[in-house]
Amino acid sequence: MSRAGRSAPLVLAIPAIAGLAFLVLPLAGLLIRAPWATLPQRLTEPDVLAALRLSLLTATLATGVCLLTGVPLAWLLARTTFVGRRFVRALVTVPLVLPPVVGGVALLLVFGRRGLVGEWLDSAFGITLPFTTTGVVLAEAFVAMPFLVISVEGALRSADARYEEAAATLGAGRWTAFRRVTLPLIAPGVAAGAVLCWARALGEFGATITFAGNFPGRTQTMPLAVYLALERDLDAAIVLSLVLLAVSVAILAGLRDRWLGTT
Repeated sequence: MSRAGRSAPLVLAIPAIAGLAFLVLPLAGLLIRAPWATLPQRLTEPDVLAALRLSLLTATLATGVCLLTGVPLAWLLARTTFVGRRFVRALVTVPLVLPPVVGGVALLLVFGRRGLVGEWLDSAFGITLPFTTTGVVLAEAFVAMPFLVISVEGALRSADARYEEAAATLGAGRWTAFRRVTLPLIAPGVAAGAVLCWARALGEFGATITFAGNFPGRTQTMPLAVYLALERDLDAAIVLSLVLLAVSVAILAGLRDRWLGTT
């Protein structure tokens, strides 16, 4: 019998269906309870638009920060050999498993007014990062960068290094080879990592509220607006959640060939 024609044994099918229902039912409940009749009106409320604009802006800026620093870091991990490389790779993945609130506390200890770097920034330049829009960008970049680094490093490891070697034999320097040869080869991986990074930044909550606070118009992003709306208006919270759900589905649909493809 072919693999496609095999039926799952009942002992596996029942928990599999239960697991699927556990994942799908909350999303279905969100769609069922959504105030569809007043949805357009609620989406145009000033508080919702302000949170949405701030979320899009900070997530995009955080992704830009991650691209500027994460792509070189991924290249370092994939293309060079140095003492402690495995340890560095482990450090890069720590934000994936670190509770976001702990990440926010760590950011405060470094970039706060009395932090390791923040105290110097405040005294020397008058720059204060916590509880500002810049603080939101830093918090989102901290939790989102591993997604980009892992994706780009995987693309670099799967790319054929002989093209770079050929470019070097033709007289191209390392920067020229990276810009003209390596980047075009890994462009799909960079794009996928950037999209995942942006989506993670858009949905960030714990590190943001700990490091940047929840000030409307300045640090209140969409997830924070959902948290606040739950206390006073359930329908508003559902509408905001629907926006984030729509973004998540769009991201998944855009990356379907990369993450949902079958062989």
